[in-house]
Amino acid sequence: MDRSEEPVPRKWPAGERALIVLAVLAVVGAAKITESFIVPVVAGVMLSYAFEPMVRALERIHIHRVVGAAIVLVLAILAVGASGFLLRADATALIAELPDAARKIRVAAHDHKGPDGPIDHVRAAAAELNKAAAEATGGTPPPNATQQPPTIATDLQHWVTDQSAKALGVMTQLGIAALLAYFLLAAGDAFRRKVVHLAGPTLAQRRITVEILDDIHVQVQRYLLVLLITNVMIALAIWGLLTAFGIERAGLWGAIAGVLHVIPYAGTAVTTGAISIAAYVQTGSISDTAGIGFSVLAVSSAIGMGLVPWLQGRASRMNAAAVFVSLLFFGWLWGGWGLLLGAPLVAVLKTVADRIPRMEPVGELLGDQKAPPAPPKPSEAPPRQRPPGRAKATRATS
Repeated sequence: MDRSEEPVPRKWPAGERALIVLAVLAVVGAAKITESFIVPVVAGVMLSYAFEPMVRALERIHIHRVVGAAIVLVLAILAVGASGFLLRADATALIAELPDAARKIRVAAHDHKGPDGPIDHVRAAAAELNKAAAEATGGTPPPNATQQPPTIATDLQHWVTDQSAKALGVMTQLGIAALLAYFLLAAGDAFRRKVVHLAGPTLAQRRITVEILDDIHVQVQRYLLVLLITNVMIALAIWGLLTAFGIERAGLWGAIAGVLHVIPYAGTAVTTGAISIAAYVQTGSISDTAGIGFSVLAVSSAIGMGLVPWLQGRASRMNAAAVFVSLLFFGWLWGGWGLLLGAPLVAVLKTVADRIPRMEPVGELLGDQKAPPAPPKPSEAPPRQRPPGRAKATRATS
């Protein structure tokens, strides 16, 4: 093939690039503003992908999808409720020990308190400056300005109230997501056929749409399977580790670790901090607490920060850096929900980019390796060489 016949890559004009950047920023802003609407929708779609194999298995034994979807969702809710019921005694005892634990931590903090640090000096200086400014302007200085630091109990109470409201909001979003998942599971392939029909009038456009939907289905199910396996591994590992250290309610802490690990990276930090506090309340030794906390962090990091990105990268053919950056972005965008939904959304983006020629750079950027070169077209195939024996025979004949 002549070099002059090679296809010239399309150059994006400056105006088109500016429009693309503005469109991306508009989409990000809209996703940030409409978080309360988009998050339940995405979570419902993910749940429908997770339960689809079970509903299809029930359909094979002649159970209608409407009934099968209801059975699967009810069984999932009952499984979660049964897990909570089995751990209710340990959870009740743990909540009852919270006042005593807070008192022990307060006494320990008071006993180990050293000389005033820089923050204390800055706070005292600010109080003195406020007092001097009030005296200079003829006002009355605040009484006991240096003896009334902010109360930690009030801040903690506000924090607990905020977290309770957020937990109620999460439960509401989960209910909406479960209801949407039921409708999608009951509809079966109806929504899929509508998407394929709207893809375009040509057979090629519909074929590409079918391939994209199939790949998205596989990628999301692989991600959810990896998430389930690794969370169960972390729960069992933490349970065994705390049992070996003699920590009370090791099973409850293992279950908490498995649930919190649904939120990558942040769940590991919260688990380590909570278990370290529980270990200190029980043992009263800083050295034992440090050893237990380090062991929990090591196990959680080995599985959560080492094994999970590798498995997710292999499952979705994405590099670990892309998975990590996507978690940072979606964590900033949607908080805890973003940390949970970020990886599958980026895997979906890569699947779409791999199938659309104009988005190939995005797919190559997210991929774990460079895509293999495309096979040469028939017109680009090298000319066939004449066998040497035939060439010699032709010369001899001539």
